[in-house]
Amino acid sequence: MTRDFEDHCWRDIVSDEILRVYEPYHREVYVGERPALLAIDLYNLVYRGGAREPHEIIAEHPSSCGKYAWDAVEPTKALFAAARNAGIPVLYTTAPTTSSVVATNRQAGLGSSDEDYEIFEAFAPQEGDIMIVKERASAFYGTPILPELNRLGIKSLILCGESTSGCVRASAVDAYSAGYHVTLAEECVFDRSLLSHKVNLFDLHHKYADVLGVDEIVTHLERSERAA
Repeated sequence: MTRDFEDHCWRDIVSDEILRVYEPYHREVYVGERPALLAIDLYNLVYRGGAREPHEIIAEHPSSCGKYAWDAVEPTKALFAAARNAGIPVLYTTAPTTSSVVATNRQAGLGSSDEDYEIFEAFAPQEGDIMIVKERASAFYGTPILPELNRLGIKSLILCGESTSGCVRASAVDAYSAGYHVTLAEECVFDRSLLSHKVNLFDLHHKYADVLGVDEIVTHLERSERAA
């Protein structure tokens, strides 16, 4: 059975009237051809304080996404496993530890050590993976990602990571603007605010990207692996 276009996490906060306004955006959604997995800012800072509500740990860990980061761990591990089994390229973004430029106007909670911006151990890079160090929200601004994607022959991107309203959104919009088909793994992107997460996924899905469940993406990659 084909999944309904609006059958996603935002359905409990978006009214029927708003859904009617956005009906012209309805279309077939899919994983694009020759994809790569782009993991946005899955570094240690966002997991600090454990699987608690962000407001409970913000005083000590201002960069943490708390339980929302931890809830995404297992789905993201499944996505990584499927990507590696299918042999598609894996790219990561992280932030520099020393820079006068920051990704957003948030003033507190920036990391101060290499370990803060190392990729969380559950998603540790492997030989051949590509690390993109960025100083702004988008993976595409002031970085060598476009030459790398061109070199690899990539035509589409699967995105996971954080935050949905920040660096994921900025990277998805810039990828779309650069001509890539963008797929967002719904259970594998997260934010400090569940409301911001849902609203931004809704907006991205209707304008710039295809939001798919991680199970749908994994199934596609498994089929691609068998067909190879």
